[in-house]
Amino acid sequence: MSKLSIVTYPNSVLLKKSTPVDKVDAQVAKLVQDMFKLMVSAQGIGLAAPQVGVPRRVIIFDVGDGLMPLVNPVIVERHGRTRMEEGCLSCPGIAVDVNRSEKVLVRGLNLDGKEVTIEAEGLKARVLQHEIDHLDGVLILDKLTWMEKLMAKRKLRGQ
Repeated sequence: MSKLSIVTYPNSVLLKKSTPVDKVDAQVAKLVQDMFKLMVSAQGIGLAAPQVGVPRRVIIFDVGDGLMPLVNPVIVERHGRTRMEEGCLSCPGIAVDVNRSEKVLVRGLNLDGKEVTIEAEGLKARVLQHEIDHLDGVLILDKLTWMEKLMAKRKLRGQ
C-alpha cells in the first residue's frame, strides 16, 4: 500500500458511504498499521479509512488504553445524550459542539476476523460514533445548524 495521507473536506471520499470489508486479511492489517502511524503523527485519537482515501469500513482509535482497530463496525445500542466540542483531522482548524450518545454498544471484527463487542462511554463512545459517522459519509459539519455550517465551511476554505 502506498504512503497514506489524511484527506480533507471537501474530498468526495469523505462524503460517501464506505463499502464493507469482505475478508479481514493481510491487506486490512497493513491498512490498520499505516493508519495507526499516520494517526499518531497527526496527534489524533481516531481515524477512519475514508480519511486516508480508502472507502472501506475500517476504523482505529486509541483513547489511552491502546490501539483498537474495528472492521465493519456497527452501533447496536445508544444511551443518553451529551454535547461536547469535537475536532476532526479531515476538517483542520474546525472545532464545534456536537450532540452524541453518552454510551454506545458497538460490534465489529478484530484483525483476526472475530466478532468483538465494545461497551463504551465518555470519550471512547464519542470517538467511536465520530469514526463510524465517517464510514457513512457524515462529517462533524453535518451536525451543525445551517449558519454554523456556513461559517465552518468558509473557515475551511480560508475565506
